[in-house]
Amino acid sequence: MAEDNREAIIDATTELLNEIVAANEIDKDDLASVQFTTTTDLVSEFPAVAARIMGWVHVPLMNSHEMAVPHGFPRCIRVLMTWNTERAAREVKHIYLRDAVNLLTKQSKLT
Repeated sequence: MAEDNREAIIDATTELLNEIVAANEIDKDDLASVQFTTTTDLVSEFPAVAARIMGWVHVPLMNSHEMAVPHGFPRCIRVLMTWNTERAAREVKHIYLRDAVNLLTKQSKLT
């Protein structure tokens, strides 16, 4: 995410949620809860606002900040969804948008 403002956070979160839902064929009625985290440099809006705008009014939502680790990835929104599914964990499609694709490379270096 290039900047910290309300519109950018809502737009980026909406895009991410839409991609996750489409890739995994998630019905919002199957959602048990969704947790959003942001890096500490994103403070202009709660990412959960995007879910509410999308009509997710019966889903428990939580926002929090990631740890401020010096070598961490800046201006990043993460989403952790818990939903009712019969899929095995290996069948879930994880979505990385924009510069977050670099997290895949960074994570593989840690293992």
